[in-house]
Amino acid sequence: MTEHNIPERDKTALLTVDLQRDFVRGDSPVRATGAGLVLPRVQAMLETFRARRAPIFHAVRLYRPDGSNVDLCRRAAVEEGLRVLMPGTLGAELLDEVRPKGAPRLDSVSLLSGEFQEIAEQEWVFYKPRWGAFFNTGLEDSLRARGITTLVVSGCNFPTGTRASIYEACARDFRVVVVSDAVSDASDQGLRELGRLGAYLMTAEACLDWLRGTQSSSAA
Repeated sequence: MTEHNIPERDKTALLTVDLQRDFVRGDSPVRATGAGLVLPRVQAMLETFRARRAPIFHAVRLYRPDGSNVDLCRRAAVEEGLRVLMPGTLGAELLDEVRPKGAPRLDSVSLLSGEFQEIAEQEWVFYKPRWGAFFNTGLEDSLRARGITTLVVSGCNFPTGTRASIYEACARDFRVVVVSDAVSDASDQGLRELGRLGAYLMTAEACLDWLRGTQSSSAA
């Protein structure tokens, strides 16, 4: 019997979710629990994908000051003056630990119009209007156009953006590897539930070994 969800090493892209300054800085009202702790492993994943010249996609949030594009649960707060993830601000930028060397600042106008901003060779940023990276974005088309079948996922805010992105990827028949120690605020139960979707769980060390061809995906 063929296992259709087994990750394919040579058709893999990395997806990072919500790795922006406002989700990490200490005084931020939307600070993600434990985000700083996972950054070294996220960096290791990024370095490996860059060395392999494999595609990298960074999903980001941007909140218009009038709240018009903000999730319902936060819209009132933004309308009343909450200033986080504002287009053009430093808080909306990718973390320094994540940005490739020499990358430009985010082009909020292009991103909000649905365009993908190339910030390095084989590396793009795109805006997601809600929690999941596939909702009303061009991510699926971009992956299909490049022959990508497998997504390796890391990032902030597992209960919201990261988990929603994993569910959406599985629903679109992508093979998914979740880097369990490179996603912040992930509970053991939440991670175990992903197995029911057919997602593979790997630590960063195991995933890096798999990408290098020194470990089988079945060991996840």
